[in-house]
Amino acid sequence: MIRHIQITQAKLKSLLQSRELTLAGNLLLKIYGTLSCTSGKRMKKGNRVFFKNETEAIQLGFRPCGHCLREGYRQWKLRS
Repeated sequence: MIRHIQITQAKLKSLLQSRELTLAGNLLLKIYGTLSCTSGKRMKKGNRVFFKNETEAIQLGFRPCGHCLREGYRQWKLRS
């Protein structure tokens, strides 16, 4: 997990272009979603984190976004 406030714009751009980071999340709400999610784009930079994959996000206790990852969210909701 990489916090948005702890990485330079150039490094972030490089990681995104190389597809090393595939998901973003909200550190306070413990929600992760796609990089193009409109909900995620509105969050404060201080709350934003990036993940390499879904497994990393789940291992850190994050749940899928109900907007951009609807099926994953439904499955998560059924388990909890």
